[in-house]
Amino acid sequence: VQLQASGGGLVQAGGSLNLSCAASGFTFANYAIGWFRQAPGNGREGVSCISSIDGTSVYSDSVKGRFTASRDNAKNTIHLQMNSLKPEDTAVYYCSAILIGKQIWGQGTLVTVSS
Repeated sequence: VQLQASGGGLVQAGGSLNLSCAASGFTFANYAIGWFRQAPGNGREGVSCISSIDGTSVYSDSVKGRFTASRDNAKNTIHLQMNSLKPEDTAVYYCSAILIGKQIWGQGTLVTVSS
């Protein structure tokens, strides 16, 4: 059972990054997929969640309109397209597979946005 995140890096404010998360070892299509982030000195916060039923997504107010989550059940992958990045988006980003009573976490990928 594994979630492998990638795509983080250093980007200037206003730039874009696309994070990916590859899943293996479980029935990916059954799980809602969340993206979370944790900035230095802060707790982990939810960024987005994409449904397992119809693929619709919800977003935190801080990223709404700038971030877009998507999933490809055929490839067991999730993406988070991040546009118009701000320095306050700097954090370690985690993907997570969520089912009632169960949650699987991937390792994080660091996103650093310079001003």
